[in-house]
Amino acid sequence: MRRTNGEEGFTLVEIMVVVVILALLAGIILPKIMGRPEEARRTTANVQMKEIEAALNLFKIDNGFYPSTEQGLAALVTKPATGEQPKQYKDGGYLHKVPKDPWGNDFVYLSPGPHGEFDLVSYGADGVEGGEGKNADVESWNAQ
Repeated sequence: MRRTNGEEGFTLVEIMVVVVILALLAGIILPKIMGRPEEARRTTANVQMKEIEAALNLFKIDNGFYPSTEQGLAALVTKPATGEQPKQYKDGGYLHKVPKDPWGNDFVYLSPGPHGEFDLVSYGADGVEGGEGKNADVESWNAQ
C-alpha cells in the first residue's frame, strides 16, 4: 500500500497475517519438539559419549593405553599425575573440558570395563545406576 503522507511501516492487516502464519507454524512444530525433551537428552548423551570415545582412542593411539579408572576422564584434559604416565601426551590435551551429561551429572568411566577396554555410562535423569524410562542409564556398549 502506498502512503502519500511519507510515513512508512506495516499496516495492521500485514502484521495480523504474519502473526497468524507464525501461530500456525508454532502450532505444528512446537508439539513435536516439546513432546520429546527426554529423547533429545538421551541422543545428546550418546553424541557426547562418541566425542569422549574419540578422545580416548586418540589418547591410546598416542600413548599405547587408555587412562585408568583412577586417572579418569580428566586425563583427556590435563596430563595425569598418577598411575602410568603417558609418554606422547598431546599439547592442550584431547578435550577442552570433560562434558557433563545432559542431566548435569558426570559420566562414569571404567578402564578396563566389564564390557570392553573401557566403559562409559550416564546414569540418566535420576543420576543413580539402573532405572527405567527417563531414569534408564545410557551406556557406551549399548549406544544407538
